Amino acid sequence: MRLTYLALVLAAPFAALAQTRPAPAKAPVVLSPGNMQLQPGGGAENRPDKAPSFPGGEEAMGDFFTQHVQVPNKAKQARVTGDVIVTATVGTDGKLTNPKVAKGLSPECNAEALRVVQAMPAWQPATRRGVPVPIMVQVPVPFDNANVTKFEIDRKVPRSAKDAPGLN
Repeated sequence: MRLTYLALVLAAPFAALAQTRPAPAKAPVVLSPGNMQLQPGGGAENRPDKAPSFPGGEEAMGDFFTQHVQVPNKAKQARVTGDVIVTATVGTDGKLTNPKVAKGLSPECNAEALRVVQAMPAWQPATRRGVPVPIMVQVPVPFDNANVTKFEIDRKVPRSAKDAPGLN
């Protein structure tokens, strides 16, 4: 009788564990300028309340790239287009440090993207409870080869191609 009672006492906690179900997985938190808020209880120490931003916003960043990105000749000849994704840390002073190519196009474009990111002015740093905090960002540096595209649009079609049957 004592042995049966002892077995029931020892088995009861394991039976309770077997009946519990794991909690459903939560969707990951997406950090974006419109989705920054304080979490109850303080949240993670590295989660900012305000995201870092380029001075003047996204439009100003686009203007900065237009003025400073020089598409390498080799990339122009190969008609390389797209974005080089550079990761960097926006420090508490707003300066970008430790830039690295996360997704590249070509060695020449990658080097140019790193040069341009290092030349960027200081950003508005991210803040947590009003205190600046360092945070990593991804900066897409565009290489669209606008000159090559413009040449293709302006190029005249040879007369022999216009007169070819089926192309009119």
